[in-house]
Amino acid sequence: MTNEPADASSADTLEAALTREHREIDAGIEEFVSAADAGEVRAEPLTRAMDALRRHIYLEETILFPPLRAAGLMMPVMVMLREHGTLWDAMAGIDTALGDTASNDAAPKTLLDQCRQLLALLDEHNTKEEPILYPRADLDLDEASHDDLADFLYSGTTPEGWSCEKATA
Repeated sequence: MTNEPADASSADTLEAALTREHREIDAGIEEFVSAADAGEVRAEPLTRAMDALRRHIYLEETILFPPLRAAGLMMPVMVMLREHGTLWDAMAGIDTALGDTASNDAAPKTLLDQCRQLLALLDEHNTKEEPILYPRADLDLDEASHDDLADFLYSGTTPEGWSCEKATA
């Protein structure tokens, strides 16, 4: 996984670029889990993946979901928003556990458990979002929204302090 946003110009479709971001996020968390299973706590792949996930949630909630709602996908979007809140809250717990790792021998086990839980949440979320919403990005977005999403995929960043709609943490 790279620290750079996905290059939308290298993807044939928005669907492919969005799906690729899912895979890159998962890979970063999996890299952390694999190293932790081997007794090495390396925060960098995890923090990089969580930054990418926060950015990905931002682009979906602010660029992708509004036109999909307008196209009649209100219920699937509402489900994704609720799940984003769950993911966001899980990341807040991981942030806390990462801070505790240096001072608490139990923290790496807790952190590893939380990362496995986050991967399970992502798997459940992605298996709904990818086949239902992502194909519609290429079908339902007007040219301006399509271009905004493609541009953000290539170079966008999450605004400082932004939080997803359904986050509680």
